[in-house]
Amino acid sequence: MLEIIFSIIFLIGFLGMLFIVLKNLSKLTKLPEKAYAPVSVKEIVSDLRESNANSRFSIESILEKLLSKVRVLILKSDDKTSNWLHSLKQKSQKNTFENDTYWKDLRKRMRRKK
Repeated sequence: MLEIIFSIIFLIGFLGMLFIVLKNLSKLTKLPEKAYAPVSVKEIVSDLRESNANSRFSIESILEKLLSKVRVLILKSDDKTSNWLHSLKQKSQKNTFENDTYWKDLRKRMRRKK
């Protein structure tokens, strides 16, 4: 049942994309063809270094923003992992308390036999 639902959603999405492409096909054919030369990473880095150091897009500011985003991502994943670990510990403690009744039941059975 779930596969049928996903198949229907996939089919509707595919047909929607196909409709959008066919609708805009005339506009796409009118676009001029441009040849873009591949840009190497060395060229980008050299262009960034040549730019003014006081500009908005200095390498240090980009690196600082990137590292702060990575740090936030790591902290979020650490918090999520900590929450999972806490919930697993609670479940295991709950299971050990439920198993404690085994020994009590066993003692009661042994007393009945005597």
